Amino acid sequence: MNFKKYTSEFKYNLELAIPVIIGHLGHVLVGLADNIMVGRLGAAPLAAVSLGNSFVFIAFSLGIGFSLAITPLIAEADGEGDINKGRNLFQHGLILCAVLGISMFLMLLMATPLMKYMDQPTEVVELAIPYLRIVAFSMIPLMIFQAFKQFTDGLSQTKYGMHATLIANVVNVVLNFVLIYGFWIFPRLELVGAAYGTLFSRFAMMFFIILIMNSKAKFKPYFKRLKIAEISKNVLSKIANLGFPTAMQMLFEVGIFTATVWLAGTLGTIDQAANQIALNLSSMTFMIAVGMGVAATIRVGNQKGLQKHHDLRRISFSIFLQVFMIEFIFAIAFFVLKDILPLAYIDNDLVVKTAASLLLIAGLFQLSDGFQVVVLGALRGLQDVKIPTYITFFAYWIVGLPISYLLGITYGWGSQGLWVGLLAGLTTSAVLLFLRFNYLSNKLIKKE
Repeated sequence: MNFKKYTSEFKYNLELAIPVIIGHLGHVLVGLADNIMVGRLGAAPLAAVSLGNSFVFIAFSLGIGFSLAITPLIAEADGEGDINKGRNLFQHGLILCAVLGISMFLMLLMATPLMKYMDQPTEVVELAIPYLRIVAFSMIPLMIFQAFKQFTDGLSQTKYGMHATLIANVVNVVLNFVLIYGFWIFPRLELVGAAYGTLFSRFAMMFFIILIMNSKAKFKPYFKRLKIAEISKNVLSKIANLGFPTAMQMLFEVGIFTATVWLAGTLGTIDQAANQIALNLSSMTFMIAVGMGVAATIRVGNQKGLQKHHDLRRISFSIFLQVFMIEFIFAIAFFVLKDILPLAYIDNDLVVKTAASLLLIAGLFQLSDGFQVVVLGALRGLQDVKIPTYITFFAYWIVGLPISYLLGITYGWGSQGLWVGLLAGLTTSAVLLFLRFNYLSNKLIKKE
């Protein structure tokens, strides 16, 4: 095999992916800052962040997944050189994202009382409810930001989302420090302070990306406002038909991780806190693959618009190979540092020991998790979303979750059993999605 035809694409893949990776890591780092600062308050507050964020993750996955539909459509229009088409897609996507953000906020408010009926520790629930109610409102600025970010990603201008997210991180860390512990004129709000830090940082992120894009001449043609008469049901349907299955794909994956949070909560505060640590660390490495997946979506979408199907397949395989190599390094790091990494979160021997055992399993599924998300990105670039949705449902909810419950709860393996189920689901997803992409890309080439 001539690896050079794949490795020659590595540099441009990274040029597209790195700003996206940093941007997505920014979202995770907001959670990391919350976890580390709240972890100093004890195991119960850390478990409360885990429980509250488990609800947020569900809404977050729906919103982010839906907004991802904007990127391949914009990339295809960019490949075709059709600015007016791109403008229509972007502004219709912005409308849909704003409506979805408001809906997610209301959904989270209505779902908050469910915590009382989930067999979670009482002290954890009492702390999590006010935290979730504040963070829920941040879904509105987050979704507006996502519409702008996915639009710029589709134009291969991935750095602007990164800049906005870095600004948000600075705001979040500063507000966390002064509001969680109390400083100067600011009161000590503890967990509620972390929630306000997240909320205000997301507003900062939204305002920054709007300001910076309005200042760039290259975006001016896309910002010409749609007239009411230009709002098209067909365009809205096109985005929704691509966005809804994409949202479901993310929901199915995030949902199984959320289920492990809830199941870990039934095992006690120690398991729930350890689960949150391992989940947060895994999320950071996963964002590398997410960035590469966005690069796959952009590049496949461009090649689809150009009708260059041989290049489409070659470029996709270059990204698959690249992410496999990256995730292999992370897997080794998790094995070697499993006893050290949890200490950054909490000084509790039982929590650290449990988290270390979970990181061993997390190290194993780095390869599966990273591979399946980049293949999903490539399929999204082909605008193939329905079959991958069925695949992800089968992998996570028919294979993964039953194994998690059986091993973790029924057979008493605890958190380790829950995470073995995650490994099984992710591996199944990676294999089936790759087979789907391989079939479709070969089919396109045969049609030439």
